[in-house]
Order: sequence, then structure tokens, then C-alpha cells
Amino acid sequence: MKTSINNLTSRLSQLVLGLSLMATPLLAQQNQSSTVNAIVKEATENSHLKRMAHELIDGIGPRLVGSTKMLQASDWAIGQYKQWGIDARRENYGTWRGWDRGISSIDMVSPWIKSLEGAQLAFSPATKKPKTGETIILADVADSVAFKAWLPQVKGKFVLISMPQMTGRPDYNWQEFAQKESFETMKKEREAQMEAWRKRISKTGLTNAKLALALEEAGAIGIVSSTWSNGFGVNKIFAAFTRKIPTVNVALEDYGLLYRLTESGNQPKITVNTQSKELGTVPTFNTHAEIKGTEKPNEYVMLSAHLDSWDGATGATDNGTGTLVMLEAMRILKKVYPNPKRTILVGHWGSEEQGLNGSRAFVEDHPEVVANLQALFNQDNGTGRVVNLGGSGFAIAKDYLSKWLAAAPDTIKNRIKTNFPGTPGGGGSDFASFVAVGAPGFNLSSLSWSYGAYTWHTNRDTYDKIVFDDVKSNAILTAIMVYMACEEPEKISTEKAELPAGQKWPSQVKSKRSGGTN
Repeated sequence: MKTSINNLTSRLSQLVLGLSLMATPLLAQQNQSSTVNAIVKEATENSHLKRMAHELIDGIGPRLVGSTKMLQASDWAIGQYKQWGIDARRENYGTWRGWDRGISSIDMVSPWIKSLEGAQLAFSPATKKPKTGETIILADVADSVAFKAWLPQVKGKFVLISMPQMTGRPDYNWQEFAQKESFETMKKEREAQMEAWRKRISKTGLTNAKLALALEEAGAIGIVSSTWSNGFGVNKIFAAFTRKIPTVNVALEDYGLLYRLTESGNQPKITVNTQSKELGTVPTFNTHAEIKGTEKPNEYVMLSAHLDSWDGATGATDNGTGTLVMLEAMRILKKVYPNPKRTILVGHWGSEEQGLNGSRAFVEDHPEVVANLQALFNQDNGTGRVVNLGGSGFAIAKDYLSKWLAAAPDTIKNRIKTNFPGTPGGGGSDFASFVAVGAPGFNLSSLSWSYGAYTWHTNRDTYDKIVFDDVKSNAILTAIMVYMACEEPEKISTEKAELPAGQKWPSQVKSKRSGGTN
């Protein structure tokens, strides 16, 4: 009898164990579904995106490396995290030339009066007081010797150094309305004009940077450029090369006016008043926030977006929206998943626009994170919803990325095209800094919304270009991918896929830890 009871007890124990083992995956699936639903609910019903966008994009504005605006943005981000109970800090990694933008006014005062649309380029010297002078077009000379002979003519004048565009209408506008023959003729003429201008610059024997300095040394009182971005009313705005005189960028329409008047002998004059402030050498930094892991605190899942921007506008989509996605995802995770299995770390990078310097410095300075990185998710190409996800060249990326993506709502995952194993990114955005050292960094690539022409590094990258429904979708996706990566039982493989013939894995590039001076 005793043996029968023991056998029965044993069978019951085995049955209970079997039922328990069967229930464990089901329970895990239920927990996963519950957390994902909570993420979607929080993002949908309690979004902080518009508030944060207004405070960051409108309230602080552009975030040029070395500017007080960049420091303000870092302080603001740290303050957001602390309000949500998330540890945050700033981490210096180098120095840069400090410079703050002041007012810019550019007015044509002869042969008639018109206020021109334009602004000083980043790091441009100030005029101290308004300067007035005639305009002169960069000469088309035979060679560098002839250019040197022409140089004295720029003394006391503003030099127009950019090609005037034949048309301010983007190609899509021509395609919609023009006769086919007219469109083709315009394109051929434009190609010939561009080649002629390229040769004009080449015959000076100088690079763009050295050309600006040569004009400065010859006594020019300013340089006027125009870098059209192939859209209505939009120009690219980058940095000045001059050290003593102002460099301004004027919108296509007004630049063309100046150029034509100068070319026809009307001797236009402009008054330029650009105020800016040199701040000396200032720290460059990344801004980080962290939710500590409970089971595997020394393994990391990272969120990634650069905080800095160019300053022709307010940096709304490059990369204000990426920054907002990561802030919102962290806020949501802290609320619905406060005790992650792995440590969640966000990098708001500095000086991305000067060559991924912040993320490259982090990779160099934090080998312990790189070696134990489960996954990094980066977003940095505008306001659009994510539509592409690749494996960055990792051999079995499909096994885990597909599983994590499957947890997202159909309305998000069904519009994302995947590419596995994909190719390793050699540059372009901060995930590439991690991929270069064999760490699993992945880019959440967004729908264009005319990003390249209208907002990327332009004078039109402003709050009104944000598409909040898409940004909200990206915050949900990021939070879910981070959650799934944290919950993954094993550390993922970083085995590299075999690349096609002629392709090599990108090499690590050292961070530039000081700069901004010509």
C-alpha cells in the first residue's frame, strides 16, 4: 500500500511539474502582451510629445555644437528624466569652439531697397557694426595665376561665390506642369551651367575653405553664398570658413536677384549686420539616462539619437524628432516596465553633425557597454514613421529582430520592410559607430516626408514640419523593441554575415575631440 501511495505521489508531482512547464510559456506570452498593450495605451492616451516638442524646438531652438543652446537642451533633457524618476547625466568627452548666433540682417540698399532672406552661417565672424558695400561675382579666370591677379578687385566688396540657379522650381513642379521638351531643355542647360561653375571654382586652384580665406585676405568685407536644397524657398545652412569677415547665405530668389543685377552692371549694394558671440573653448558632451536592470544589470539595451543640430532653423526633424522619440520611449518604459531585466541606456549624442563624434567617443570610452550590448536602436532621418529595418550585417539578426518586431501592433509592423542580414552602416548616423566595432546597432529608418530636400540641414527645419502621428508610432515601436530586447533570454549573437565580394566591414573611426576652428 505504501508503494502505491508513493507511486501516486510521484505521478502527481510529475503532472504538476508538467502543467507548470506548460503554463510558463503561456504566462510569459500573457505578460508580454500585457506590457505591449500598456506601452501602446500610455503612448496613445498620455503622450508628452507635443509638450516636449514645443519646449525643445520652439523654446530652446537650434542646438549647434559649442553653443549655449546645446547646453540648455542637455539641461532640459536631464530635467525631463529626473521628473520621471530616471537617472540622467551629462558626460564630457572633448572640447569645441564656442559660438552663439546673434541677429542677421541683409538688405539691398541700391539700386533699390529690399530686405533679403538670409542669415550668417554657423561660426561666422560678426560684423561688429553694419557693413555696406558693392557686390562682385567670383571671376571666371583662366587659371590660378589669373585668379591671383584678379583678387585685388574684391577689396571693400561682398563676393558672390555661388552659382545662380536657373530656376527656383523643384523638378517635381516642372514634371507636373512643363512640356516635356521644356523640362529636358532646362535640365541640359542646368547641367552645363553646373559643370561650368565647377570649372570656375577649380581654376582658382583652391578648395572652398581656402577660397574663402583668400578672399578674406584680399580685403573682401564679406562673402555671400547660396546653397539651394532643390525645393521651394529652401537652402542648406552649414558653417563658415572665414575667420575675420562674415559669411552669409542668401535664399535662392534673393541671391539670383543680386547676381543678375551685379552681372548686368547695376552695381547693387548691400548692408550686412551679423552679430554673434565667441565663447572660447567649451566642453562637448553626450547626455545619458539609465534605468538599471534587475537580472542582468551589466548587459545593455540602448536608445540612440543625436541631440545637436545645425542652426539654419530649429533642428526639428534633424534630429529633434529622434530625440523626442527616445525621450518618450524612456518615459513610457519607466512607467510600464520599471524593472527591466537588462539595463536600459539612452544616448543623446553631441557633435553628430561634425562626424558622429559623440557616439564614437562613447564607443571608445565605454568598452564595458560595447562588449555587453544586447541591441541599440537609433532614429535619425526625419519625422516619418519607420518603414525600414535592417540587420546591419549581423548573420542571424533576423532571428531576434523579427521576433521582437512581431510583438508590435499590426498597424506598425506591417508597414516595415525588413532586410536581413542587411549591410553594416559605415556612417550617416550614430548606430554606425557601434556597428564599426562589431556591436549590434540598428537604424530605425523613416519615411521621407521630403526630408532630403526640405528639412535636412535647411532653413525650413522647423516645428511645423513634425508629423506627430508618425513620431508617436516611432516611440511605440522603440519602446516595444527595447522591452523585447531586455526580455530576450539569451544575449544575441554578433556573428558577422559574409559580405558580398568587394565589401568590407567598416573600420572604427576615432572621435574628433576638439575642433571648430579653421
